Amino acid sequence: MDVPELVTAAGKGSPRAVGRLLSLVEGARREEVLAALGPADPARVVGVTGPPGAGKSTTVAALVGAYRERGLRVAVLAVDPSSPYSGGALLGDRIRMAAHTTDPGVLIRSLATRGHLGGLAEAVPAAVRVLAALSYDLILLETVGVGQSEVEIAAVADPTVVILTPGAGDAVQAAKAGLLEVADLLVVNKADRDGADQTVRELRIETGTPVLTLVAAKGEGLPALVEAIDAHYRADTLARRTARARAQILSLAQTRLRAHPGLAGLAADVAEGRLDPYAAAERLFTA
Repeated sequence: MDVPELVTAAGKGSPRAVGRLLSLVEGARREEVLAALGPADPARVVGVTGPPGAGKSTTVAALVGAYRERGLRVAVLAVDPSSPYSGGALLGDRIRMAAHTTDPGVLIRSLATRGHLGGLAEAVPAAVRVLAALSYDLILLETVGVGQSEVEIAAVADPTVVILTPGAGDAVQAAKAGLLEVADLLVVNKADRDGADQTVRELRIETGTPVLTLVAAKGEGLPALVEAIDAHYRADTLARRTARARAQILSLAQTRLRAHPGLAGLAADVAEGRLDPYAAAERLFTA
């Protein structure tokens, strides 16, 4: 099928057509797909991130269940930063979301960043646009919680939820990775473990961000998390949406500049003293 036919089929509920459109927007036909989509209201996007093993996928699965109980159509985009071939993120999410994989109101999709810094910025806004046009009410965006991806998630999602576990190690590593800076909500998962109260106190002292507790595997604390997410969404403003749009534009522009065919030659000119970096940057913009 061509792109308009895929859009029509996806709109009628074909999972294969939806998957094909998401594959196309990860590649060279992105603009063709985006041009074929009809107008759509902006989608709600909730970002979930945190260190490996914190319970992100279990939390996402619990959130999917909570929002499905409200009758919302939910999509999960699991970002795999390691390899487009491993399927690791998708495999892990399918195991943890076994209850949702046969639900026609739930889409679970893995997006590979192809190992490139900024790959998330290239793939995710387009995927979100596709899902919004196909009338998904809520998009849960999950990443592994390391590196530049989280900065880009904060530009797309509102709120960004950072999942941590009891113990000083996770909180310290999260701070080093810059996760605390992008968090709109901090969640201490596995809060039935020793040290949870101390971790909550430390986070409340170190940050001004709301801190919640959760035992995702048991659903304990889930209603409070859902209410905090919804309250953050209700408090959204044009100024905040504009700031997120600005960050998305800058991230995408940086990705395009990094792949510019003239960059290598300009870098060589600067390295050999034929050009200063200011003039090189100006040439890169005007090329």
